[in-house]
Amino acid sequence: MIKVGDALPALTLSEYSEVEDNGCSLGPNPVDVAQSVAGKTIAIFAVPGAFTPTCSAKHVPSYLENHDALKAAGVDEIWCLSVNDAFVMGAWAREQKTSGKVRMIADGDAAFAKATGLTLDLTGKGLGLRSNRYSMLVRDGKVVTLNVEAPGKFEVSDGATMLEQMK
Repeated sequence: MIKVGDALPALTLSEYSEVEDNGCSLGPNPVDVAQSVAGKTIAIFAVPGAFTPTCSAKHVPSYLENHDALKAAGVDEIWCLSVNDAFVMGAWAREQKTSGKVRMIADGDAAFAKATGLTLDLTGKGLGLRSNRYSMLVRDGKVVTLNVEAPGKFEVSDGATMLEQMK
């Protein structure tokens, strides 16, 4: 499992864009992780699935509520990762109203979850291999803090905890 001090895996995820800007076309666009985190401080949180109850009602809202404070504390971007495709993540972004605040990034084939060792097998629940619920603060591509939730819990990976750890 990835740990504090480790570099994020160098791979490509995807993100749905509804507007063309900064070289992004409409629709799914590649997100080169190494390139996207270079020289930046990124608050990343991962969820088992888009549109799922805890993820929609608590996890994403906790980062939206703490967006301004996290930015003031030095976070350049906030990312939400989930093992879903970019179209689902784009629809979830619209539903959660994350535009300009949280980048909803798809780990469609669980490559990031597998590379970090942060997988959650929900095969028996009909969801297959997913990402564990966690948060991490990343500076210039290296993990500074890592908060991995116990199965079925939502206690340490929320936006308020991330903000408190930055103080």
